[in-house]
Amino acid sequence: MSDQIFDVVVIGGGPSGYPAAIRAAQNGLSVACIDEWENRDGSRAFGGTCLNAGCIPSKALLESSELYHRAASEFKSHGIAVHGLAIDVTTMQSRKEKIVKQLTDGIEVLFKSNGVTPFKGHGRLLAGNQVEVHAADGETLVISAKHVILASGSTPIALPVAPLDSDRIVDSWGGLEFDTVPGRLGVIGAGVVGLELGSVWQRLGAKVVILEALDDFLYMADSQIAKEAQRYFKRQGLDIRLGAKVTAANVKDDAVTVNYEDSDGASSLEFDKLIVCVGRRPFTEGLLAGDAGVALDDQGFVQVDEHCKTSVPQVWAVGDVVRGPMLAHKGTEEGVMVADIIAGKVGEMNYNVIPSVIYTAPEIAWVGKTEAEVQETGRDYKVGTFSFAANGRAKGMEQTEGMVKLITDESDDELLGVHIIGPMAGELIAEAVLAMEFSATGEDLQRTIHAHPTLSEAIHEAALAADQRAIHAISR
Repeated sequence: MSDQIFDVVVIGGGPSGYPAAIRAAQNGLSVACIDEWENRDGSRAFGGTCLNAGCIPSKALLESSELYHRAASEFKSHGIAVHGLAIDVTTMQSRKEKIVKQLTDGIEVLFKSNGVTPFKGHGRLLAGNQVEVHAADGETLVISAKHVILASGSTPIALPVAPLDSDRIVDSWGGLEFDTVPGRLGVIGAGVVGLELGSVWQRLGAKVVILEALDDFLYMADSQIAKEAQRYFKRQGLDIRLGAKVTAANVKDDAVTVNYEDSDGASSLEFDKLIVCVGRRPFTEGLLAGDAGVALDDQGFVQVDEHCKTSVPQVWAVGDVVRGPMLAHKGTEEGVMVADIIAGKVGEMNYNVIPSVIYTAPEIAWVGKTEAEVQETGRDYKVGTFSFAANGRAKGMEQTEGMVKLITDESDDELLGVHIIGPMAGELIAEAVLAMEFSATGEDLQRTIHAHPTLSEAIHEAALAADQRAIHAISR
């Protein structure tokens, strides 16, 4: 294939890269997008980890397992009798794969309709905004670009004491692919991924132990919400052990023996499967030629400014490969911002209002500062809380666990943070994100009419509670 010239070349076709490519094309630019993702069967797909082995497949399994759990434990309270309840893991996995394929195939349809040229293979930035492409079919070519966007994503952090073997000891991708429910499942890491994967298999019958090296549970969340979550997860049967540092994991006789140390000393556990999910790191292997000139920090992230410009003119970087939370929606908006800036339009990111969601049951979601972070600023503040136990819609849904916590400034009532644990928290948090994006106050939420009966009324009541004005809770 002859060399080609594009206005924009995007290296990486995940949730940061493919939206950047589409927006750049919508802006009238000639665009190419390169991605090297390879599935287990050798097929190639766009979408990166998120669509192929992360966000999307995990949510599919979470939905399936929650329905099974609710049928087993909750339906009787609705007067629904279920006989012969069973889980067909093969069918569940097939449904997940179908959803993934529909979405990843959809990216190529979007590329075609927007005029983006796709390349399946490995992309490497050379000097002078040249990009070397090692195509999946073995061909190598060099394409030129006026602008290059690096969106190579991240990869799981390896744990040397627990080497993966693709069977008994697996990473987060492997934890989505079990063909049977393990009787005993170990999870190293009680972060977002560990909790979600642990929840999936615990609901289906596995005995799950999660080992977390840190002493604080969900350190990144508001401590009050984290304590609520820990209590609910314990009640569900998740055995979460904090301050537990794994020292070794070995496979023998179809089982995994895990040694760890905590405040009680050295201990060991035996599992049928072990999932290692201790975080992710930026993926830059083979991304940059020696003379590309792009600077990395000491943790391997591509160094960028507030507009995602790198140290090389007209080379940009977005998503997990740069600073900030490793969240698909953060990367998407960075990609869109860069594509607009390249086209000479206004583009910006508000990093203060990026929501976070954990898709357990109950769900956990937040935006803005935690109460501890507000305290560190020295600002006087107000807190309003409201329990879903007093929410009519939650009662009707038989999902009354959790609460909404809202933090506002004492002097000007600015919304500083909203934290939710409860049903559909990931959907509810959008109201808080929009409110904070428009610099709304607690009173603005108080005066906003919320439909009745809805879960969103809990946000309304929490805002009222901050001023001791809640209608459906006793003010203190």
